[in-house]
Amino acid sequence: MASAGPLAGIRIVEMAGLGPAPLAGQLLADLGAEVICVDRAPGKADPTDINRRNKRSIALDLKQAEGREACKRLIARADVVIEGFRPGVMERLGLGPTEMCAANPLLVYARMTGWGQDGPWASMAGHDLNYISLSGSLNSIGRRGDPPVPPLNFVGDYGGGTMFLIFGILAALVERQSSGRGQVVDAAMVDGVAAMMSVFYMFHARHDWSEQREANLLDGGAPFYRCYETADGKAMAVGPIEPQFYAELCAKLGLPEQPAEAQNDRSTWREQTERFAAAFKTRTRDEWADVFDGSDACVSPVLTIAESEHHPHLMDRGTVFRGSGGVLQAAPAPRFERTPAPQVRPPLAAGANGGEILAEFGYSPDEIDGMRGRGALR
Repeated sequence: MASAGPLAGIRIVEMAGLGPAPLAGQLLADLGAEVICVDRAPGKADPTDINRRNKRSIALDLKQAEGREACKRLIARADVVIEGFRPGVMERLGLGPTEMCAANPLLVYARMTGWGQDGPWASMAGHDLNYISLSGSLNSIGRRGDPPVPPLNFVGDYGGGTMFLIFGILAALVERQSSGRGQVVDAAMVDGVAAMMSVFYMFHARHDWSEQREANLLDGGAPFYRCYETADGKAMAVGPIEPQFYAELCAKLGLPEQPAEAQNDRSTWREQTERFAAAFKTRTRDEWADVFDGSDACVSPVLTIAESEHHPHLMDRGTVFRGSGGVLQAAPAPRFERTPAPQVRPPLAAGANGGEILAEFGYSPDEIDGMRGRGALR
């Protein structure tokens, strides 16, 4: 059980699922929250399942009354419950917010969905790509003349989902300190993505954003905000938006100094892009990385996952590390001066802590053995 970190003392019950909710539980557990994952079935420990690190697990058959009752008892003594099912699933189990918030008025009931708890699409299936398609974000990503490119699942699942779920949980916990009451947090990826689009809605309102991909400042259209291929087929990321940084880019590339106003003259962007592309093709990625190391040109090498752990900056900060089984993963973030995150504990098997958790919540050894025998505790 976690005993350090800024969230020490916060107990979270996470209903096992996929995608953004498990990452939210992991990040909160990384910072010291006690996270109990309620799994549907037991399993084997998997060191590659990073989202399960720092958590404990109990496997309950929620189709059985005993399993549901045990889950209710866990939630009734929790600060937060996280669930990522379609609307209505928890209600049908008798574990919805009406029942659980009545049993535990301090409970923050955090609900993670793609479309939200209401609206005409609330019950539709979907995935990250669908949730980011409505706000203009997906339409803005990709090459000119080609269909939009899926930006992994960072934008919907983890940006609009995980991060807004955590934001909502922490805001509700802060508000609870003054009101003495918990509340339901409806975290919908479609809402979170739209919120992250604020600056682009601003550009759109100012008529400074083209719906054409690769025609804008931050979508690869600007020659000074994109990636360039190097002589070895790898790439450098280039982003000197400010004029003084742009001037340093040109100097490091050995290109003639341009008038200050030329940088943002969109009529010259294609020509500038061609000049930069030709320059970057003259050396390898690592050679260019050495050229730009320590400079303010805002240029960095594009690394693979395997390469990332060897970059000097990430090594110095311990940004990534190898955990149980030698699995590469990110260190807890952010960092805290007085209450650092506890040491990372490896992922445990689903159901690994069932007996001890029930004992902590008042179940006797005979009751635990009986639940095991009847399959309610799995």
